[in-house]
Amino acid sequence: MALFGRFSAARRDESELGRGLWRRAHDRFRRGLDRFHQMLEGIDQDELLEQLVPVANELADLLPRVRTVCVAAQRRAPSEGLDVPPGRFTEIHRELTRAGTALATAAEAVAMARLTGELQAVDAVARRAAQVTGHIETAERLSLLTESNC
Repeated sequence: MALFGRFSAARRDESELGRGLWRRAHDRFRRGLDRFHQMLEGIDQDELLEQLVPVANELADLLPRVRTVCVAAQRRAPSEGLDVPPGRFTEIHRELTRAGTALATAAEAVAMARLTGELQAVDAVARRAAQVTGHIETAERLSLLTESNC
């Protein structure tokens, strides 16, 4: 990405996500995705890689959804620090944090699959990826509930 493009993206992120809690939640999820994909790059078994790529794609598809939740939360409960706003915003933040943690454990499961080369490890990755999706879905529901109460 060109220098101007990175600068523009950074300004847009700051404008939409702020510099506080919601930005950190979004960035943590993005870093988790990066780590997950880095683990995939080291797999040299085609069959294992073929089974893990769809999981990676499903997780990557969650990033815009995470961004939507974080942008909506920043709009309704602006954050420039690390204090979690009260009410449903606490629950939304908790689910985003859990999603990030589950994503990190999914990346660890990919690392283990890479080391062992066993196809059974795909099940562990898929279970953790399902947890990530579940946490994002819960955060989305809470965000919609919060929006309807405003």
